[in-house]
Amino acid sequence: MKVLITGGAGFIGSTIASACLDEGIDVVILDDLSTGRAEFVEGRTWYRGDIADGDLIDRIFAEHPDIDATIGCAAKIVVPESVAQPLYYYTENVSKGLALLGHLTRNGCERFLFSSSAAIYEAGQGITEAAPLHPMSPYARTKAHFENALEDIAAGTQLRAVSLRYFNPIGCDPKLRSGLQVMQPTHALGVMIDAFHAGRPFPVTGTDWETRDGTGIRDYVHVHDLARAHIAAVRRFDTITSNDEHGTPYRVINLGSGTGTTVFELIKAFESVTSKPLDTRLTGRRPGDNPGAYPDITLAKELLDWEPALTVEQGIADSLAWYDKRGLILTEGSNE
Repeated sequence: MKVLITGGAGFIGSTIASACLDEGIDVVILDDLSTGRAEFVEGRTWYRGDIADGDLIDRIFAEHPDIDATIGCAAKIVVPESVAQPLYYYTENVSKGLALLGHLTRNGCERFLFSSSAAIYEAGQGITEAAPLHPMSPYARTKAHFENALEDIAAGTQLRAVSLRYFNPIGCDPKLRSGLQVMQPTHALGVMIDAFHAGRPFPVTGTDWETRDGTGIRDYVHVHDLARAHIAAVRRFDTITSNDEHGTPYRVINLGSGTGTTVFELIKAFESVTSKPLDTRLTGRRPGDNPGAYPDITLAKELLDWEPALTVEQGIADSLAWYDKRGLILTEGSNE
């Protein structure tokens, strides 16, 4: 089996590529390095370019006619940036994504696995795939719009598609081949690690939410577990999707822990990994905050025979290990 991975030089895409290679699946990577890293595709079959470049897509399939499926990980994902630059986000995530689908179907590649986001859901606990969508940012809305397009296109063409929805990936490639490439991450664990190393308190924003312990709840899943799910979906693609009258050409599947993790639980897990107390500062709720969310993963268990194998503690340990290596790679390395 051979797969094309768009965005394969990024955090999630590179981890999926590594897992594929470990499992004997050949990979072809397409990435323009706008956010990805050249170090993450070293020694791999890689084309540098834009997913909307039809000539380049034609060249890839001319040179690799045995590509069985495409895994779509190329996207802009920074929520504040999407608020400041919505046109850019709609262009990159929707317009160029649709152009890619046209280029893929023209080349006979009719299996498309979309790395989507559970941020398109309304906040809640135990969210199923049938839950109403309520994306709260331009970034999340671009994901929802592209999913809507995928469903319509799959219904009217030979394209079949699967969207995998998940919240917060943590950890890194188990062999430290790649990890989060952002030097100053804004997600809770990244902020926690930076605060820990800097010796400053970690802010706990809100302790009166309707959750298990009053702190906000978020869903964390190890990026290597996400990679395993993508591989399972590719391998079972023809089983879980079908264009005939008895099947469905478009599937949505949630990925995640199935339980969520509160901020206090994340702190406790962090302290168990580091064997040191974490200095914290309790603060009030921030404008726009919500109690959080996590998805129901029953369908992933049924269709993909998948559930997370790695704990939050393992994700924290791997994130800390990557923190030490990340500085060397991203400071001394180059995107060129």
